[in-house]
Amino acid sequence: MDNCNGNIHPREAADKDKMAQIIVATGRGGTGKTTFVALASRYLQTPQLLIDADNDQNLAAMLGIDLAEQGIRTISEVLYDIQDRDSNSYRELHAMPLAQKVEYLLHMDCLYESVDFDMVSIGVKWTQGCYCHPNDILRAVLPGLTKNYTYTLIDSPAGLEHINRRIATEIGAIFAIVDPSAKSLRNVDRLKEISQEIGIHYQNLYLVANHRFTDDMTKRLEQVSAATYLGRIEKDPSVEEYDWHGRSLRDLPSNSPACLSVEKILTKAALMSTPESTKPCL
Repeated sequence: MDNCNGNIHPREAADKDKMAQIIVATGRGGTGKTTFVALASRYLQTPQLLIDADNDQNLAAMLGIDLAEQGIRTISEVLYDIQDRDSNSYRELHAMPLAQKVEYLLHMDCLYESVDFDMVSIGVKWTQGCYCHPNDILRAVLPGLTKNYTYTLIDSPAGLEHINRRIATEIGAIFAIVDPSAKSLRNVDRLKEISQEIGIHYQNLYLVANHRFTDDMTKRLEQVSAATYLGRIEKDPSVEEYDWHGRSLRDLPSNSPACLSVEKILTKAALMSTPESTKPCL
C-alpha cells in the first residue's frame, strides 16, 4: 500500500470526458447491501473509490482487507482526535487550519489504496455535542476526493441522512437492496421522502431483490412507482464461505451465481464498461 508519500492527491483526476459519478447502495442490515457493493466494485470502471458509511463497517472485511492492520484509520477517529483537547495526536499539525488539516489527514491516514480501488471508512466514533462543524468540513473535503475517481461507490445505511450530512447531495444512482418484508418496501418509500426533505438529488432509483425473493414475489417490486426493478442477487453459498475465511468477494469465480446476477443488474443500469465474460476467470 502506498499512502501518497506526502502527496495528498492520490489519483490523477478522472477522465474529463466522463463525469465522476456517485453510486449509493442502501438497505436494511442483512439484506446483502455490502455484498452488492463488494461485487459491484469488480465491474465498475477504474479509478473507483469505495466509501463505507455503514455503522457495521463490514465492507473492508468482505474485500479481504484489515484496515487496522494496514494502519488505516476511520474518518471519525481522526476527527475525534483532532477535536479532543486531551489527545496528543496530531500536535505537529496544530498550526494548520482545520479544514486543511482534515484534508491532509484524510489522504494520509484514512485512505486505503490498491491497484483496483481506493477506500475510506466513515466510522462511528464522533465527539459529543454539535456535529455541524465537522459535518460541514467533510461536506467540503470529500467532494474534492471523489472527483478524482470515475466512480464513487457508497455502502450506506437504510436512511440517506448520513449521506447528506457527511458525503454528498448529488447522486447518479441509488440501488435499494430489499428483502421480502413490508418494512423493506416501506423503507423505499421513506427513502424517496427523505431525499426530498433533506435535499438529495438522484438521477435513478433502482430496486434490487436479495436472494430470499421468489420469482412470484419479485413481481411486486416491478409495480413500485418511481423506481426501476433491475433483478435479484442470486443465492450463492460461496459468498458466506469467502466471508468466513476472510477472502475478498472480488475473487469469486466469474461464473458464481452472485457475480453473474450483479453483472446483469449493472448491465441493465448501463454501468458496465467491460463485460465480465471477456475477462479471464479468477
